[in-house]
Amino acid sequence: GCGACVVLLSKYDAKSKQVEDLAISSCLTLLCSIDGCSVTTTEGLGNCRDGFHSIHGRFAGFHASQCGYCTPGMCMSLFSSLLNADKSHGPAPDPGFSKLTVSEAATAVVGNLCRCTGYRPIIDACKSFAQDVDMEDLGLNSFWKKGEVADVKKLPLYIPNKVCTFPYFLRNENKQMISISPNQPLMSTILSESKGSRTGQWFTPLSMVELLNVMEYAKEGRLVAGNTSSGIYKRMDYCDQYIDLTHVSELSEIKKDEYGIEFGAAVTISKVIDKLLEEEKVLGSERGLVFRKIAGHLSKVASKYVRNTASLGGNLIMAQRNGFASDIATILLGAGSSVKLQISSERLTLSLEEFLQKPPCSWNTILLSVCIPSCNPIEHITNGTINGIYPQESKLFFETYRAAPRPHGNAVAYLNAAFLLVASNDKLSGNVVVEHLQLAFGTCGSKHAVRATKLELFLLGKLLTPSVLLESMHLLREILAPDIGRSSFTYRLSLAAGFLFDFLHPLIKILDGPIRSMGHNVGCVDIESRLSCIDSDGNVHDSRNICQHELSSDLTNGITSGINSVHNHAEKLSVVSGRQIMDVKKDYYPIGLPTKKVGAEIQAS
Repeated sequence: GCGACVVLLSKYDAKSKQVEDLAISSCLTLLCSIDGCSVTTTEGLGNCRDGFHSIHGRFAGFHASQCGYCTPGMCMSLFSSLLNADKSHGPAPDPGFSKLTVSEAATAVVGNLCRCTGYRPIIDACKSFAQDVDMEDLGLNSFWKKGEVADVKKLPLYIPNKVCTFPYFLRNENKQMISISPNQPLMSTILSESKGSRTGQWFTPLSMVELLNVMEYAKEGRLVAGNTSSGIYKRMDYCDQYIDLTHVSELSEIKKDEYGIEFGAAVTISKVIDKLLEEEKVLGSERGLVFRKIAGHLSKVASKYVRNTASLGGNLIMAQRNGFASDIATILLGAGSSVKLQISSERLTLSLEEFLQKPPCSWNTILLSVCIPSCNPIEHITNGTINGIYPQESKLFFETYRAAPRPHGNAVAYLNAAFLLVASNDKLSGNVVVEHLQLAFGTCGSKHAVRATKLELFLLGKLLTPSVLLESMHLLREILAPDIGRSSFTYRLSLAAGFLFDFLHPLIKILDGPIRSMGHNVGCVDIESRLSCIDSDGNVHDSRNICQHELSSDLTNGITSGINSVHNHAEKLSVVSGRQIMDVKKDYYPIGLPTKKVGAEIQAS
């Protein structure tokens, strides 16, 4: 989505008495799915009659609105970030600021597309709310002139919790849904057309038993969760019956055990990210490595206002049924995930690889849950596969990659990949021995994400040496074959080889010494002394004369973090940083002085 239609959706939980506020894309949201919710638009923040919100005023003052088409959605994305940041624990910020940090403010509008204004003034307007912002770093604006002191007091005052997102009268009306006979729809509406009248039914089952009964009754019904797939696959045919999966308790559960976390298929991608990061903090940086890497990659899938409603299961179903270029399918395949299915009255547990290789799922196939292994160390490997575990004396390496037109999300990747390696040190040679390896590639040459099984078998049990790495590069090019109609396959293949090189190269012992974190480009790494690279002809070069790559790796404890592609390398860097210097001539004073656009607040609201 472009983000121009973003609104704030608020849900009230009568049990916890808490309000959940989410930015959503209104053009993808079905009306019946927000029954009992409250919707806040940019007009609800402020308007010319009741007064503008400080977001509107700052967008106008920082010259962050030109044509104004995208501005309302930008304002609502920022408002959602401000609202949720102010709910967090922590000291209260100074007046005029929020609890939002600069890095959070810079990513608040990621996914909101702008074609004319430029993101520098937009990001400046967002950063002006951050509690840790340096006011002097903000760009050209109409609040202070050049040479004047930059002070938050000159900005429109931001007052936290000024806007009530869920009115109290709605809280009393928001009752828990009562399960009724599946033969009687929970909600029925009449859709009118010029050719006559059509009767539409919206079913909201609360359990799997009800869901199966409803599916038996509404055989032509369409299963929906977030409905975000309609932004990719346009369906022009009419549907008279919809079945909402988001209230089925079994599909919304999150369970965890010693082997990993099991997510219900209807759990949103945003909640998956939050749960993975929460569990990573509990497990620690080493045991929670897989969770942290997956969460970081998921944050670059689509946009936040899409992730807030898009379901984990829906994304995988699109990949399996339609061949959608899914990042999620690839990284979960690399992590060794599994799925549970319900086909009529039968329940199956399959590896994700088996699921993707099945014929396209039929209408009555329900994806129940997805299990992501944590890969915790215990004493043995079961049947040659990790199944969420690996030997205590071995070390786990896991990394995901993504190359896309827009690296921070809201764009389908040219290529994505995920690699998992269980390795140990050979006591005689000091080289790394491959004990277990999972190499997953997506959008390269096949309909869906695949494992490079032949390459995995080739590397299994081998010592990682320069010659083995070079042979692996050649073998990979033979394994990945182009699919009919796949564009730019040569480019994708070169990316795949580069990703694999990035992953394995730091583990090759050429000489002793820790690996340092240097640079930001894909290529080799810089080691304490000399470190050689091998080109496609087998020639050896000094890596420092070729290129460098941001890598933070410690082979003594086996943890790697920060191996990223050229499009996905600086997770901790600011999204946008810039400075604008203008010389003002007074020959035609006051012409030439910066001035606020007339009506910019109205555009924003």
